[in-house]
Amino acid sequence: MDTELGILKTGKEADVFLIERAVPGDATQRTLLAAKRYRDSDHRSFQRSSTYTEGRRTRNTRDTRALAKKSAHGREVAAAQWSFAEFAALSRMHELGAPVPYPVQVSGTEILMEFVGDGRTAAPRLAQVRADAVDLADLFAQIADIMRLFAGAGFAHGDLSAYNLLVHDGRVRVIDLPQIVDTVANPQGLDLLHRDCVNICDWFGRRRLERDPEELFGDLLAASFG
Repeated sequence: MDTELGILKTGKEADVFLIERAVPGDATQRTLLAAKRYRDSDHRSFQRSSTYTEGRRTRNTRDTRALAKKSAHGREVAAAQWSFAEFAALSRMHELGAPVPYPVQVSGTEILMEFVGDGRTAAPRLAQVRADAVDLADLFAQIADIMRLFAGAGFAHGDLSAYNLLVHDGRVRVIDLPQIVDTVANPQGLDLLHRDCVNICDWFGRRRLERDPEELFGDLLAASFG
């Protein structure tokens, strides 16, 4: 039995809710999950979806036609595409050992995944964390390792920033993966990988930890194609 406990986060294309899943009649069998629910295209403000979906295919021809016509069914398909894409990305990255929330299930436009936090309080995003120079250096090193793992598997996050990285017990966790891009299949894949490098290095630079985005990008290219 699932009980909705409140909202954790609102975003450009989806909202995240806190869910308690329990076994009826057994108070000891319960856990907290995060439920991410995608909006349809009429109710989300994420306008760059085609940038990320280049290189992806829709197998169902009816769905393909509906997407092209932007019908009501097409809008539902578009929203579900994001949820299934993110679930697949979470599953793939979790298998590779990346620090992502464990994916539990996907149904329509909703993904259930591991809740990252303490009690009912979600872990802070990197943008909310106050850290000294030593901790900042450690956080950057963790993020670079995560980006290297993604790149080694042929992927870029595609929209990486301090707002989709969580810090829990000193460890970085990556969230928001619907736009993950194949750096080979997507013609803009390497540009998006480079932008991730610039975004991350700029954020740390504003906190007086200077890191070279071109050096990071070169390191990731070596991981991708070396």
